[in-house]
Amino acid sequence: MTTTLATAVAAPVPSTTASTTFHWRQVDGVQLFYREAGPQDAPVIVLLHGYPSSSRMWDPLIPLLADKYHVIAPDYPGFGHSEAPPPDQYRYTFDHLAQTTAALLRELGVARYTLFMQDYGGPVGFRMALNAPDQVQAIIIQNANAYQEGLGKKWARIADYWASPAAHPEQVDAFVGYEGTRLRHLGNSPNPERYNPDGWDDEFAAISRPGQREIQAALLYDYRTNVQSYPQWQAWLRQHQPRMLVMWGRYDPSFIVPGAEGYKRDVPGAELHILDAGHFALDEKTDEMARLVRGFMARLDPAR
Repeated sequence: MTTTLATAVAAPVPSTTASTTFHWRQVDGVQLFYREAGPQDAPVIVLLHGYPSSSRMWDPLIPLLADKYHVIAPDYPGFGHSEAPPPDQYRYTFDHLAQTTAALLRELGVARYTLFMQDYGGPVGFRMALNAPDQVQAIIIQNANAYQEGLGKKWARIADYWASPAAHPEQVDAFVGYEGTRLRHLGNSPNPERYNPDGWDDEFAAISRPGQREIQAALLYDYRTNVQSYPQWQAWLRQHQPRMLVMWGRYDPSFIVPGAEGYKRDVPGAELHILDAGHFALDEKTDEMARLVRGFMARLDPAR
């Protein structure tokens, strides 16, 4: 007797990772790199990366959003695959990073978007929002600080550098050093086995390239303008009451949980989630963050 086994033909799984494309665009006198994915006619989410990362930090999240959303993730000048001209050719301030990032969106014809801001993405994104509030559909925060109480202990030492940069080169050493890069990922997490060391190894290699110390020292010094701008950003939040999702890794020693709670004070309607994760929460909570972002975006536009 011959037995015939019926073989079920699996339906093809739609690939969202294949839709990610990689581009360079000359903007504001500098060659910018950006990742792009998702339908061109879908709502836009702009992913603004932190330090010392690049748009690569968003790789785990992009395919989990790109089936429904048009995702754009740029590298700032001096980061990732973007051009890194020396400071005498490009002014490394957060004002300028915001100006260049906004110019990229204009070049791409993006007139309205949700800002997803992590770490350095906060000061870049808040400047973009204040300069063009009508373009911002909503704001998503992940360990991007805007409150004095959100600054961890290390910022007291960085304030010494702001007061006298030449007297405190050790702060730049720590900022671009390997151990600092590693600890930005691990933070105080009780689950270090969940963190891929490729993340901090690759970032350390990037900030060890020639000229990077000068670039990062300039931005570290300019960071004082962000702290000075906190009251202005908070006033903008109180006035505009944007739709807001706040996700915060509790094991981040740099930006601590009271900074997350400050957003609820100024925007009572904000959604706040404290995650069992560190500064780079995507290292540990990719699926949970994707679920929270998709739910938030769906509530913005229930028809989608």
